[in-house]
Amino acid sequence: MNHNLKHRLDRLSRCAYRIRRYALRMGEVQGQGYIGQALGWADVLAVAYGHALNLRPGEPQWEGRDRFLLSHGHYAIAFYSALTEAGILAESELETYGGDDSRLPMSGMATYTPGMEISGGSLGQGLPIAVGMALALRHKGNPAFVYNSMSDGELDEGSTWEAAMSAAHHALGNLVCLIDVNNQQADGPSRQVLGFEPLADKWSAFGWHVQRVDGNDLPRVLEAFDIARHVGEPRPRVILFDTLMGKGVPFLEQREKNHFIRVDPPEWQKAIEILDQSQPPEEALP
Repeated sequence: MNHNLKHRLDRLSRCAYRIRRYALRMGEVQGQGYIGQALGWADVLAVAYGHALNLRPGEPQWEGRDRFLLSHGHYAIAFYSALTEAGILAESELETYGGDDSRLPMSGMATYTPGMEISGGSLGQGLPIAVGMALALRHKGNPAFVYNSMSDGELDEGSTWEAAMSAAHHALGNLVCLIDVNNQQADGPSRQVLGFEPLADKWSAFGWHVQRVDGNDLPRVLEAFDIARHVGEPRPRVILFDTLMGKGVPFLEQREKNHFIRVDPPEWQKAIEILDQSQPPEEALP
């Protein structure tokens, strides 16, 4: 591994650590939340906001920005952590999470939060919106990319597949879909709710450039983002990320049902201590 790549991966690893820690701090404010997803998706968000996206933190509505759509609005706690890490939100706002008049509601809402492109949560809506955005940017001659972040539960929605077909039809080479394949929905394991495999073959058949990687393996995540950005043909790109919910906190990784979890008060600090212990001493935060 060359020196520059090692330095980049070290930086992104610290970024993912802070994203997980921010999410736990917000979860402690409410005593519950979609913490499993935040911990599992942190590595993907670290690479997105620490490497891939073209942004101006002090100018969230800059016309040249890459658009990042949070289709799965219940991942907001993870997304706010990434926005904080990127310098778009102030760390001091984390303590307001889910409160009255907060800019950080428990489900993502574009009218409240700088850097939030859409109000997600009605699953299956993000990718159709992303297709429209990508098509509009191309018509305007804007070179920005559109990234759509979505859950594997959204693969149950017909609107997702209609959008996938439309994106290929319009040869949207400026569209990247990021799918969290964590095999967990509110009603149980995703594959038991509605089987969606073989996923890679399905997306390929729809005309997309497809990658499938371990979403908690930072070198693979980094490589996948770079490949998606530089596909040498005009077609949409999808990255299927297999992730582990609760990643980084073993007692949360092992929770039998971790779609939406409540954590006993002492366990929040225990989880943070476990994260801190995984870092070099100088990286532990107050």
